[in-house]
Amino acid sequence: MTVTVDYYMTLTSPWTYLGSAPFAEIARRNDVAVNIKPCKFGPIFEQTGGLPLPKRSPQRRAYRMMELKRWREVRGVPLNLEPKYFPCDDSAATRLVIAAKLRGADAHRLSLELGRAIWEREETLANPETIASAARRAGLDAATLRAGGPSDAELDALHEQYTQEALAAGVFGAPSYVLPSGEIFWGQDRLELLDRTLKQQA
Repeated sequence: MTVTVDYYMTLTSPWTYLGSAPFAEIARRNDVAVNIKPCKFGPIFEQTGGLPLPKRSPQRRAYRMMELKRWREVRGVPLNLEPKYFPCDDSAATRLVIAAKLRGADAHRLSLELGRAIWEREETLANPETIASAARRAGLDAATLRAGGPSDAELDALHEQYTQEALAAGVFGAPSYVLPSGEIFWGQDRLELLDRTLKQQA
């Protein structure tokens, strides 16, 4: 029986983006299904003791930048440390990821390309063409994914539902990978541990 990993993420997290491709490879190698669940981490931080980036201490912000440089090299990803369009309104892009999930399309691959728009290509997810271009890179058509599908309000309700599911699962940061047992792996720097656990369960 195929194991399903719940993938709690947000497009505006550099850590989510750094881990996206390696996680996809781990899932493929271990024959794991990915249940992507985009979340609102502002409310999650509020309820779990986290702070949004602007409210963190200078020491924490400086260390974050140092870690991004380290992991950019380790993962071999040309990540922009301070992208031009961060933060940006990612609501339309998040709706498309959820719509792709509902249609059985590769929503994980789509999320990777949307992340690439912010973190590599210096593009804003507030631009519909940026979203459409990312979808094409993922082998999908944005208009087709949304045609005749759920409304913005329905997709936003699912976004909120996934946020509440994250809180119920004990998630407090992005990205988080949760096994059916409830075991959480927080952060792309825990992917090697996730891979190890999945191998042990095979």
